This record gives sequence, structure tokens and C-alpha cells, in this order.
Amino acid sequence: MEKRKPEEEAEPKPYRIRLPGFVGEQEIGLGDVIKKGISYLGIKACGGCEARRAKLNRRVVFTRTTPR
Repeated sequence: MEKRKPEEEAEPKPYRIRLPGFVGEQEIGLGDVIKKGISYLGIKACGGCEARRAKLNRRVVFTRTTPR
């Protein structure tokens, strides 16, 4: 049996949360929601913030429709 390297492992599917009426036609990630809230307060994002946003977007997604 061949061992796989950590970078070759398949990334798990994001956890989808259904929010009809609050989310538009396109899905939005948790990182994007946090970024919009922080920028509304006038705080600018740094490089670490962008990496965190991307990671959160891969893990949690808000959607309008029921996940399949």
C-alpha cells in the first residue's frame, strides 16, 4: 500500500450552511463575511488576514439552496 503525502490528500468539502433570504444567488464563504464586517469597521486586511480568509472560505460556505 502506498502512503500519500499530506499535500496530496484531498481537501474535504466545505460545510454548507443554508441561509435563504440572507444570501444572494452565489455562495459566500465565512472568510468573505468576516472580511466585509471588518472592512465596514474601517480595519484594513493584512497578508495573514487574507490567508485566514481563504482558509475559512474553504471550510464554511453560506448558500441559498439546499446542499446536494
